[in-house]
Amino acid sequence: MKTFFMAVMAIGHCVACTVAYAQNVAGNITGKITDSIHQPLSAATVVLRKGNKPDGIKYALSAADGSFSMPCAQTGTYTVHVTAVGFGIYESASFVIDSLHPQVTLPVCIMKQTTTVLQQVTVTASKPFVEQKVDRTVVNVDALINSAGVTALDVLETAPGVRVDANGSISLKGVQGVAVYIDDRPCYLSGQQLQSYLQSLPATVLSQIEIMSNPPARYDAAGNGGIINIKTVKQKMKGYNVGLSSGIRYAKYVATNNNMDFNYRSNRFNLFGTFSYGSRNSYNDIDIYRRYLDDKGSATGTFQQNSYMRRMGSGYRSTLGVDYFLSQLTTLGVVVSRLARYPKSSNTSWGSVYDEYEQPDSSLRSQNVEAGSFKNNRVNLSIKHDFAKNGPLLQTNFDYLEYSTGNNQVLTTGNYSAAGVLQSAEQLVGDLPSNIKIYSAKADYEQTLANKWKLEAGAKISYTNTSNIANYYNVVAGIAEPDYDKTNHFQYKENMNAAYINLNKTLHQLTVQLGLRYEGTLSKGHQLGNAIKPDSSFHRRYHNVFPTLFLLYKLDTLGRHQLKFNYGRRIGRPYYQDLNPFISPLDKLTFYVGNPYLKPSFSSKYELGYIFNNQVTATVNYTDTKDLVNETITINDQKYYSRPGNIGKATSLSIGVDASIRPQPWLNLQLSAQMNFAYFKSDFYTGSLEVKNQYVYTQVLVQWKLKKSWAMQLDGNYTSRSKNAQFVLANRGKVNYAVSKVVSPAVTVKANVTDIFSTGVNKGQITNLAATYATFQTLSDTRSFLLTVSIRVGKRVEGQRKQIESGAETEQNRVKD
Repeated sequence: MKTFFMAVMAIGHCVACTVAYAQNVAGNITGKITDSIHQPLSAATVVLRKGNKPDGIKYALSAADGSFSMPCAQTGTYTVHVTAVGFGIYESASFVIDSLHPQVTLPVCIMKQTTTVLQQVTVTASKPFVEQKVDRTVVNVDALINSAGVTALDVLETAPGVRVDANGSISLKGVQGVAVYIDDRPCYLSGQQLQSYLQSLPATVLSQIEIMSNPPARYDAAGNGGIINIKTVKQKMKGYNVGLSSGIRYAKYVATNNNMDFNYRSNRFNLFGTFSYGSRNSYNDIDIYRRYLDDKGSATGTFQQNSYMRRMGSGYRSTLGVDYFLSQLTTLGVVVSRLARYPKSSNTSWGSVYDEYEQPDSSLRSQNVEAGSFKNNRVNLSIKHDFAKNGPLLQTNFDYLEYSTGNNQVLTTGNYSAAGVLQSAEQLVGDLPSNIKIYSAKADYEQTLANKWKLEAGAKISYTNTSNIANYYNVVAGIAEPDYDKTNHFQYKENMNAAYINLNKTLHQLTVQLGLRYEGTLSKGHQLGNAIKPDSSFHRRYHNVFPTLFLLYKLDTLGRHQLKFNYGRRIGRPYYQDLNPFISPLDKLTFYVGNPYLKPSFSSKYELGYIFNNQVTATVNYTDTKDLVNETITINDQKYYSRPGNIGKATSLSIGVDASIRPQPWLNLQLSAQMNFAYFKSDFYTGSLEVKNQYVYTQVLVQWKLKKSWAMQLDGNYTSRSKNAQFVLANRGKVNYAVSKVVSPAVTVKANVTDIFSTGVNKGQITNLAATYATFQTLSDTRSFLLTVSIRVGKRVEGQRKQIESGAETEQNRVKD
């Protein structure tokens, strides 16, 4: 805590030193942008020009209500130019900023619609890479040059404060347990399954990434690390348009990704859809070393293993939706989506056992072949009704989701003597079907009250029913016998009810947002028995309240210096399959095991920050978590078991700086740096597990705009040596390069190289193992070359309605592939 208060004092000192400078700023320009029927336009680009100079000196984007505000550092005569896709250019009359006119409020900028063929569109300004809001940080994906050809997971690694480790685990500002949403809907995956899903989602379909370390009360309270909401592209145009992109990835193996999206809107309905298809073709080369010890710490034997895992397969993702406009105030929407993946893998392992004198004792060779399927079907029905223009709003959503997975596994193991003679052979066959059904209904109400407070309130109810079956058989002499130690059938049902209220208001220079959310959960688990195991079951019921508070204060009238503070309480519910007490073998000595005794974890999060000129943000984050869930490793009879567990109490302190600077119109710099301090303490099977951890994480991105529509990007990240519960991870980083060329207004070609120096190696040590010292190293095809061609054609007229947020919120984040 001493470090926390020192950091707070440092930020306060920085604020005090810069307030005086703010007083020398000349003035501020405000205004509002609407269309011809006086509906507000959001995300319109506002350019401030001085005198007769054609170049802009300031840029801003209009807010959801069409308003904009931009500071002006010098006195003089200015004009404002406004552009928006589907509209003509608006140019204001000249106005003066001086000591007598420091504040200028422009007349309403009314934009006139135009019908424009895409081939005639010229981009006059670009969105910033990062935007800061009162309750979230927004990353504009289309500002990345290397967004084509890569995946959603690659883009996440460029987001400030976000770290993705080699196992697909995502942390935000040093805190794990991040809930990932797709278009305000949880994706219900975790770990390697979440990693596979994000790798199957092409970055070309992404629009924005919203990072919320403390999400507002509107969102479900699940996710101790906060929420990352990935928004996909939704063409906001009246008329029609079609986008196509195709990419190929060259590494040790070749893979492809292809995407198509379309949108057609008339006066009465809006039809839209996407289709993505891609292949997976990669590898992991894993080295494991285990040294077994006696009570005095002397070696009694060692085990060395190399596993080469080939990952293959293909999959597609499709969405089809329609919005029907019953009137100007009421809209009905239906969205149907399907995701199907067919992964295949082959894991060949060689393991050698040595005695205490490091002489060969025996060896084993195993091959684990898996062929699986993952299917997700979803239907969303939404109704949106405005009781009056710019008045109260009611949104309702009804969702049905089904996840169906299957996995056929054949594990063959040969045991050899020290001389290499086959002693015995074993074969284990597994059939692992799983089904998850989720039903959800949600209602959200918004209204601006008489005192200009904005009220949001809502309620939600959801039901989840899961069934997980694991049938294992030992094959001896061609005869399959049930393996009842590994075979099981686990059923889990859950009902969650929630309600929330949120209030927001701007009081002069202070923006306040208050929220309160209630969630009640009833869960039932049933482990069906078999010939050697009895039935077992559990029931849990818990009710919780989750408050949130957001404050944003402008230290000067122009908002060049701002302070922000937020607080929130979160819950981390166990993933559905983690509650299943299954045993899944990777090889003869390595197993993954579920844990039906997992409890939800709770965390309290605090953040204090300083924002300079909307370009540099310094923050201090503190998180206190109880019953944190983390992967735990145990050794029993020289067998390695990985299972999720409540590791106890954890605290995290993060001090960070994020900067977005454009020193020249053709040069853009992004920097994110964090110093993280973490502390874990838990009772463990080997005794007490107590870990103190300090590490640094940095991200850098540089973009150049060149002549003749060329652009380049260089980016990279670095993580110093760190600890996470039992794991000690070596330093790790990588550097990427990308180049793009606008061939024509409709065609863009992009190429990029990832991990140029092949430094993205995952290696480290596993501690707190019973009488065992263990290390690991994983090599994969992180270095690759990607080439992508994108085409977009169509005719645009005006914006379409905002996509209604779905109601199936937290449940999807708790499904594993």
